[in-house]
Amino acid sequence: MQKIVFTIVSNQVVADKTYRLELSCSQDIAMTPGQFVNIAIDGKYLRRPISVSDATSRSLLLYYKTVGEGTKIMSEMTAGQQLELLTELGTGFDADKCKQSALLVGGGLGSAPLYMLCKKLLSQGKKVTVVLGFNTASEVVLADQYRALGVEVYVATMDGTMGVKGFTTDAIKQYDPDYDFFYTCGPLPMMRALCAALPTSGQASLEERMGCGAGYCYGCTIQTAKGPKRVCADGPVFDKEDVIW
Repeated sequence: MQKIVFTIVSNQVVADKTYRLELSCSQDIAMTPGQFVNIAIDGKYLRRPISVSDATSRSLLLYYKTVGEGTKIMSEMTAGQQLELLTELGTGFDADKCKQSALLVGGGLGSAPLYMLCKKLLSQGKKVTVVLGFNTASEVVLADQYRALGVEVYVATMDGTMGVKGFTTDAIKQYDPDYDFFYTCGPLPMMRALCAALPTSGQASLEERMGCGAGYCYGCTIQTAKGPKRVCADGPVFDKEDVIW
């Protein structure tokens, strides 16, 4: 974990109430797919945990939705302003668990942390198929960015305004992609249904209310098949078989 002051490079609306935040800093960072950052907001006691969509040694790419006062303040910030972040938090995805073909399933902004994982899997010479689920077409993000990586992308929307009408599980059933391991991030009901429906092993990135974001306060502890675990430090990524859904 590092505490670093980042400079905003850009902060743009990319979908309904959804922003793409690009940050840079002057010291090296080492983020891995599935890790997150905790952002300090002026006037707010608790930091805001945000998953990392992509990263270099001195930059971060984040996607976030305006859901409360803290993220509303973030949405009004502009290039050149600064944010203090705790970086390199959590235990991310294990790309080595996929042997040859991976299925990535993202619900809403759960599509964001899977992007960095997709790039890593491709760098290992593995085939990747991506399924993204949203409520409606105006909320769709990152589909084109995934396609630009050269992977097959299927979109599902609840109202049918883009792609398959229904859930991500409906899109998977319709297109029947080939995979030996899956990775997912999104709303808990979606991931619960997905893990029940897919026969293969996989990993899921969970969300939980966090106090410190670094494992000190135990405020985000959940029960797993291996006993109590902290989502922020022992996760947010857990094996499908360990999660008590």
